[in-house]
Amino acid sequence: MISIQNVSKIFSSKQKDLKAVNQVNLDIQEGEIFGIIGYSGAGKSTLIRMLNGLELPTEGAVNVAGREISKIKGSELRKARQEISMIFQHFNLLWSRTVSENIAFPLEIAGVKGEQRKKRVDELIKLVGLEGRENAYPSQLSGGQKQRVGIARALANNPKVLLCDEATSALDPQTTDSILDLLVDINKRLGLTIVLITHEMHVIRKICHRVAVMESGEIVELGSVLDVFKNPQQPITKRFVKQVTVPEETTETAEHLQELYHSGQVIQLTFIGDSAEQPLITNLIRNHDVTVNILQGKISQTRSGSYGTLFIHLDGAEAEVNKAIDYIRSQQVGVEVVSHG
Repeated sequence: MISIQNVSKIFSSKQKDLKAVNQVNLDIQEGEIFGIIGYSGAGKSTLIRMLNGLELPTEGAVNVAGREISKIKGSELRKARQEISMIFQHFNLLWSRTVSENIAFPLEIAGVKGEQRKKRVDELIKLVGLEGRENAYPSQLSGGQKQRVGIARALANNPKVLLCDEATSALDPQTTDSILDLLVDINKRLGLTIVLITHEMHVIRKICHRVAVMESGEIVELGSVLDVFKNPQQPITKRFVKQVTVPEETTETAEHLQELYHSGQVIQLTFIGDSAEQPLITNLIRNHDVTVNILQGKISQTRSGSYGTLFIHLDGAEAEVNKAIDYIRSQQVGVEVVSHG
């Protein structure tokens, strides 16, 4: 569906050239929800804007839905953009138009006739859950409702690809989850390919099939979301994974425990899939002469399965602690020693 081949983008100025994207290669499958994550300045916004021709690559090729977007212009590019819609962080609605009129706008541009246009708008309002708000203006809507209008408008011309540019960054956590649930529903119902960029690992964790991690214009890590959570390779990826697996209070608790106890080890356990539901701690206490203090635990769901982390303080004779750790590893559970007593 989407192929990015050896793509670079350089912005030139009198002072110096800035390489925003550097030799990126990426293939995104039809019907996939694909996430691109990175901090500000990583190049992710530039990359996604090249998918609909808002930016042109300095070198390389961008192919979307059978068209080389980086080469076409004029009417051919406008036609291609009907198949590649985009939603934005700040909604980009027309404030003088109602919900229905905002959604109808791209249909008007495409020359869709009145009755057909109204039918399509009604379908989209129902799809995004805005029944009863058809005649409201953007100023009368919540942030989540505005983004639902943006999504409906983006779907008006039955696109094959939906690009999401930090689409939930301006929303509170509860509203973010409702919008993400809507995107998953649209992906399932319509078979739509979705590409989203974000700096929030929660967004990636909740809805994406695969993720690319960007830093300094390059893709530094790529894989299924569950694999990236399970075994992050790059320092930047590990920081992102910690956003949703290691709350700040866990580190504070571990540090406090070290002050109280001068022996034992603080250990992070990682559970993938079925191992997240095994009675590991019960068996550990039954079979080994160790004391176990549970500090903090969490199970998260990804599209590919569950992922859990548990922080414990393990105390006892050194030989027993080592046996306990060996037992944990034998149960297909990841073990990382956070600190020694």
